[in-house]
Amino acid sequence: QVQLVESGGGLVQPGGSLRLSCAASGRLFSMYSMGWYRQAPGKQRELVAIITSGGSTNYADSVKGRFTISRDNAKNTVWLQMNSLKPDDTAVYYCYADALVSYWGQGTQVTVSS
Repeated sequence: QVQLVESGGGLVQPGGSLRLSCAASGRLFSMYSMGWYRQAPGKQRELVAIITSGGSTNYADSVKGRFTISRDNAKNTVWLQMNSLKPDDTAVYYCYADALVSYWGQGTQVTVSS
């Protein structure tokens, strides 16, 4: 069983930045691929970014060059640095762990609005 706890969401103006954190339980964190997904009202959940156990990353085209995913295996934590935020980035952001079984966090709201 893996528990994921997100933090760092909030209200930010267009062009601003936020950093989301996801703290994971368990001793095998370094073996998991980790990711961030988001779901806007009325839309399907979509992949934002993923980082493998080896540190390789992949991003949705809509966030490339603006968002950065990173991890610290010693801290069992993955982050999503979001810069140059746009209103279209408004969504609930979910942390995801691929540990053979999929685990999800409870989500954190990000609202980009002036």
